[in-house]
Amino acid sequence: MFEDAVEAIGTTLDERGTCEELVAFVCRRLCEAAAVDLLPTDVPAGRRSPDAFARAATGGRTRLLTPPDGPRPLSVRALDEGRPIAASLDLSARTPRQVAAVPLLAHGRRYGVLLAVRQGAPFTGTDLAVAQHAARLAAVHLGHSRRHASLRGTVMDLQRALLASPGRPHPNLDLATRYLPAGGGSLVGGDWFETVRLHFGRTLLVVGDVMGHGLDAAVDMTAYRSMLRYVASTDLPPHRVLRRLDTAVSEDGTRRPATCLLVRVDPARGTAVIAGAGHLPPVVFAGDGTGELLPLPVGPPLGTGLGGYQQVVRRLSPDDTLVMFTDGLVERRDEDIDESLARLAALRLPPGAGVDELLDEVLAKLDARHAEDDVAVLAARIRSRAHPA
Repeated sequence: MFEDAVEAIGTTLDERGTCEELVAFVCRRLCEAAAVDLLPTDVPAGRRSPDAFARAATGGRTRLLTPPDGPRPLSVRALDEGRPIAASLDLSARTPRQVAAVPLLAHGRRYGVLLAVRQGAPFTGTDLAVAQHAARLAAVHLGHSRRHASLRGTVMDLQRALLASPGRPHPNLDLATRYLPAGGGSLVGGDWFETVRLHFGRTLLVVGDVMGHGLDAAVDMTAYRSMLRYVASTDLPPHRVLRRLDTAVSEDGTRRPATCLLVRVDPARGTAVIAGAGHLPPVVFAGDGTGELLPLPVGPPLGTGLGGYQQVVRRLSPDDTLVMFTDGLVERRDEDIDESLARLAALRLPPGAGVDELLDEVLAKLDARHAEDDVAVLAARIRSRAHPA
């Protein structure tokens, strides 16, 4: 029975899922109804626990879980004493209900209480030992889940802080950006965007993606961003900026490889100079809402030391909106990337939409909020009758 608990409880890093697995296990083995009540936060075992529980999961004949006087005083006692407590509740001559309150304790932390209820025979010592083992196993997994959530939160806060303030483009460009972390249990990755002001009213637009996920990817993303700002300030053409970055990262040897897309926009001339390092090409949406995927020579990711980057020049009118993005926007499981890109280019957007509205339409039509990977997107448009700043 103990081995069954190990296999049945804690199969994911989802806190609610772990509670549901615990409830399902004890309902199969010990009782007719069960519930897990969690504390708002984990509390050191040496302190008296508050009774402000939040119900996280229920199972079985749930009507047995709500006697008039409530089971929570028993729960508080179980937490205070740090052991399972069983009691018989005789409710107005009804069939007595046997209740067991089992604290969720692990590594000196208390997470909540498992309540098991059945009619008939009282819980035996063996029953309580099985419930206690299952509850402790669940508590260990709840600790893993909360640490995972805390690390994810740290990385997301770092990512948001870094992406919240990209450099300002020249005022002759309208700009919109979005960053959407992936849902589920995966840690956020190293997706980023940047803008760098250059001489003569030109602006360098950047989107990049550090390979991998987690805190290391986010930290490497900051290093790429810092190096990019420094190299771009020398006003080299985009393909040479990529070459410098590739050389610096490969010689350093401590950074993860990354893909990167650079577009140098010159509003005065109505041109965009584009170069990529293993990154997906941009899309341009015309004023009538139709899209075009821009052909782009494929260069190796940054950090490989291979070099060989090329650039292309594209005309941009004030009606055109350039959209740059990381692969999370378009990639879908079991779909060829060419099909994914074609789906993006085939979108029909509202004619005359502003940059922010257009970007929101793209995200909505591609259901980017439910993407399997992080999404970073940048949209830019030349302002009409703009002059170099």
